[in-house]
Amino acid sequence: MAAHMATLKMKQPNGKKRYPWFSLAVLTGALIFFLLPMYVMIINGLKDAQHVSLSTMWNLPETLSAGGFEGAWKQLGPNIYNSILMVVPATFLSAMVGAINGYFLSKWKFRGADGLFTFILFGFFIPYQVILLPLVQFMQTVGLYGTITGLVVVHVIYGIPVTTLIFRNFYTGVPNELIEAAVVDGGNKYQIFSMIMFPLAVPAFVVVGIFQFTNIWNDFIFGVTVVPNPQAQPVTIALNNLSGNFSVDWNVVMAGAVLAALPTAIVYIFLSRYFVRGLLAGSVKG
Repeated sequence: MAAHMATLKMKQPNGKKRYPWFSLAVLTGALIFFLLPMYVMIINGLKDAQHVSLSTMWNLPETLSAGGFEGAWKQLGPNIYNSILMVVPATFLSAMVGAINGYFLSKWKFRGADGLFTFILFGFFIPYQVILLPLVQFMQTVGLYGTITGLVVVHVIYGIPVTTLIFRNFYTGVPNELIEAAVVDGGNKYQIFSMIMFPLAVPAFVVVGIFQFTNIWNDFIFGVTVVPNPQAQPVTIALNNLSGNFSVDWNVVMAGAVLAALPTAIVYIFLSRYFVRGLLAGSVKG
């Protein structure tokens, strides 16, 4: 009997790992399919303009040339800098606002807190197009129209619903006994936030940081509406302007698309594992 049970235990792992080659083939095919657009953009960005055509776009370059990337950097460099000036403070500020909102809405509930949280979540359902006209009028009134600072303010405000939701869900999973112990030790609300809750929320900050960085960096409609000056616009709008009226240097356009996508790709590559951990950390109440 013991020998029979041992045989069954030895066979179970093999049964679970049946056909591993099929899963590997599916994942490999999905990876290749996902990387095909990047392959086309990179190899065409390394070609001269005269060697880029529809019939040869899949061919490797005969001679390597940085002409596409060099031209794209010259045209997009200032706009990439504008995007950095926009996305870094906007991501940081929206994360801080969401952390404070989530902390007070989850651990220091006051009268009407749930109603206020529901009201904040309504921001998810407001289309961008609905607020563009009043947004421009307000920006002109306060002197922020046409500036990167105005874009930062817009993205911070529009990021409040999602950042508040993520941090509130995360802080809900923190045991209330931890707060009560800190109160007994003489800590006030702000000390508890800065010394206890803030350090614990690192996974939530990673999730919010990746989410907000990606959304703000890839934004187009607010950038083109709030900042009409091409020299002050983010890189996504400048990338759209690379296409000329009569002719298009496709090697420059392809290289520009790679440069514009590179920051978000780097963020995901280095922080993707923490992104998943942060989502899971806020999904189960402790």
